[in-house]
Amino acid sequence: MQALETRKGIILAICAYCLWGIAPLYFKLLGDVSAFEILAHRVIWSFVFIIILMKFMGGFSRLMLLVKRPKQLLVLAVTSVLIALNWLIFIWAITNDRMLDASLGYFINPLFNVLLGMVFLSERLRKLQWFAVTLAFIGVMIQLISFGSIPMVSLALATSFGFYGLLRKKVNIDAKAGMLVETAVLLPVALTYLALTLDTASANMMTNDIEMNLMLIAAGIVTTIPLLCFAGAAIRIPLSMLGFFQYIGPSIMFILAVFLYNEPFDVEKSITFGFIWSALVVFTADMALQRRRRIKQS
Repeated sequence: MQALETRKGIILAICAYCLWGIAPLYFKLLGDVSAFEILAHRVIWSFVFIIILMKFMGGFSRLMLLVKRPKQLLVLAVTSVLIALNWLIFIWAITNDRMLDASLGYFINPLFNVLLGMVFLSERLRKLQWFAVTLAFIGVMIQLISFGSIPMVSLALATSFGFYGLLRKKVNIDAKAGMLVETAVLLPVALTYLALTLDTASANMMTNDIEMNLMLIAAGIVTTIPLLCFAGAAIRIPLSMLGFFQYIGPSIMFILAVFLYNEPFDVEKSITFGFIWSALVVFTADMALQRRRRIKQS
């Protein structure tokens, strides 16, 4: 039974990260729509989609418990802003031919999570983890000193998603209920934005063609399904095992950016990516060694 659940968890993890990796293909199709407008639709239709899922799969009881906990609601209000910022930067990067920057951001994210664990969760970094973080820092500093630029999009994606994950870990809420609250917080802002921009080409769904409306509605599904797959994987397999799959998404983005959309992979990016990839090799090796030691001890 345990082996079956582990197998399900692995399949769900692969599905989640593959879906996140190919998500840019969808956003590229909406290249003529502004990032703010796509984000607004993403919020609205995620909210609708989650309610439908909870109607059939359950979860409203957890939501009722959450309503009685104002501190957790306050944390979710903060996480809603963080995830909205992350979504907005990601959408903007994809629709403005900055997919490589988005890919780099999600490669940096696991290393940033290690630092957050040290600062906020009192976790101690092992020697190899320190080495991995140092390599990543050197890669960013070389870009800053030699090329006079900072990968702002990448760092913004890594930090916003890192702090989002940290707060969601602390609040410890069911994925569906938490995401419903987050989208509910953002819903008035999204509706107001669309109401104020009805004169733009695609904001008024009453005048759009069916294809455009379906594409905009799909934003909710593109957002929600991989997150639910991730949540299902997280409860079935260890976090260390889940960590091995997290590079699938940015790797797919990298391949799409270079080989499908022909984004320039210049010297500046190659040096930064080289250090980040080296850091991730060290980081993954450390995870594998720790897992092997735990298995031997047990």
